[in-house]
Amino acid sequence: MKTEVITVSAGEGFDPECEEQLRRAGEILRKGGLVAFPTETVYGLGGDALNRESSGKIYEAKGRPSDNPLIVHIADMKALPAIVKEVTPEALKIANAFWPGPLTIILEKSERVPVETTGGLNTVAVRFPSHPVARKLIEYGGGYVAAPSANISGKPSPTVAKYVIEDMDGRIDMIIDGGQVGIGLESTIIDLTVSPPQILRPGFVTEAMLLEVLGQVDVDQTILSNDTGRAPKAPGMKYRHYAPAGELTIVSGEERQVAAYINRQVEEARKQGQKTGVIGSLETRNLYCADVVKNIGNRQEEATIAHNLYRILREFDDEKVDVIFSESFHSDGMGQAIMNRLLKAAGHKMIYLEKEENGGK
Repeated sequence: MKTEVITVSAGEGFDPECEEQLRRAGEILRKGGLVAFPTETVYGLGGDALNRESSGKIYEAKGRPSDNPLIVHIADMKALPAIVKEVTPEALKIANAFWPGPLTIILEKSERVPVETTGGLNTVAVRFPSHPVARKLIEYGGGYVAAPSANISGKPSPTVAKYVIEDMDGRIDMIIDGGQVGIGLESTIIDLTVSPPQILRPGFVTEAMLLEVLGQVDVDQTILSNDTGRAPKAPGMKYRHYAPAGELTIVSGEERQVAAYINRQVEEARKQGQKTGVIGSLETRNLYCADVVKNIGNRQEEATIAHNLYRILREFDDEKVDVIFSESFHSDGMGQAIMNRLLKAAGHKMIYLEKEENGGK
């Protein structure tokens, strides 16, 4: 298959040429094809959500397990009632607060949504993105676009078109290059079919923000753990995700102690002929002596860390780094989403250091 790559500006309006390109991309979706496109979170791999064959093509293109649900993207609140059994009061509350935006809600599905799209479940995950290119494509594509991240399953999600092309060239019909995305991590997912509503995947919309709207929210305990023994209700819950080619280890502890430990591990890896990488922050990057040291962002501005995470993991692959060490980050607020992705990328390999290296406290 020949994959066409087009460039579309993500500005407020579209010129006639961009409009025509998006109309053509929408026609590909309507005919059962696949189109990768930018959203405000990461690039998505889109197909017609109401066409079971299109959903099958998405799983095939990604090499994704077919019990891993796809998110249905809409571009108008009026589209929601047709694909769910009931638009609940809770759904209306958080839709009014966070849509369009980086939040996915899970509701009971209607008969219109094939189980091929929902991973065999009777629930459907729905999102209304804010990115203008995504919304226009959904509109031209029939109103319901199933779209997981546009990467080979297990690899870091793409935040620039370069990595979509790397993974999907020859696998799908079209890639829309809309530049670098804004947030850099996938949407928050909240399950509204249980009481209290449960966060299944953390993201830009935090637990505190949801609590303010709903009053009561639960958090799935597997978000920061390694429990993969049950069927996933949402993308990213069961299988290893976001992983670079190199072996990643997270190290938690006091700042300079972490740096000293990582530098010792770097030296050992070098002795074995391995190329080494470190994920540090703006505050700590100068403490490390690895072959490749990446500044992930400012710890005082967690959004910068989220924005850079997947790009940095991909760059380690570009630079053929064999072993990677990362600092840990706060596990509340946006930090919860960052640690969720890092832990999955590392296969939950994390080292906890005592306050004193001799074991004292």
